[in-house]
Amino acid sequence: MARRIALVEDDPTIRQNYVDALGRAGYDVAAFGDRASASRTLAARLPELAIIDIGLGADIDGGFALCRELRSASARLPIIFLSARDSDFDIVSGLRLGADDYLTKDVSLPHLLARIAALFRRVDAAEQETPSDEVLHRGTLALDAQRMAATWRSKPVDLTVTEFWMVHSLARHPGHVKGREQLMRDAEMVVDDGTITSHVKRIRRKFLAVDPAFDAIDTVYGMGYRWKEPS
Repeated sequence: MARRIALVEDDPTIRQNYVDALGRAGYDVAAFGDRASASRTLAARLPELAIIDIGLGADIDGGFALCRELRSASARLPIIFLSARDSDFDIVSGLRLGADDYLTKDVSLPHLLARIAALFRRVDAAEQETPSDEVLHRGTLALDAQRMAATWRSKPVDLTVTEFWMVHSLARHPGHVKGREQLMRDAEMVVDDGTITSHVKRIRRKFLAVDPAFDAIDTVYGMGYRWKEPS
């Protein structure tokens, strides 16, 4: 069965171009030209992945609001921003809202399709873990790869797909420093240092929200990040 993708893009020509391209790639695409219609439809049935523009007509930050709604409905729905806006402020804002990826509209179609496929692979990987690998325990951390669920001190931590696999990458080998390249390989993403930093900051905030004393992720300046050995 074809994967269901929601595309939210206000420009009708661009919207149709992406619908056609994604359809040729084998995806089932539901396209929306504004936030209101997307919100109504997706509230009734979430897609398997969402691609969202930021500016939706007169609603200049409508995509941000829609991302917030979708992330509230599901912590694990893969979300990609696809926007002409390429400022650091917009990129960081999108990631802080819980998007898994942020691409600009000058991205090539093969690159876009590769990023979509990578997100789906990461979702599928969670379902294909063998029983012995289903739950990774590191001290008070538990990562259930089958359900893509994380808990800290028995309290749930709502991580996105990208965030889950970044934590999984770090926690698999406590004390080992993971640089940007390694984190990208493990989480199957292609980003710059600033994007990795934004994801790590968001991950820390989520753990701190359930435990103000959380300090398990170390920054090793000039090298990357590591998960502290459980005490």
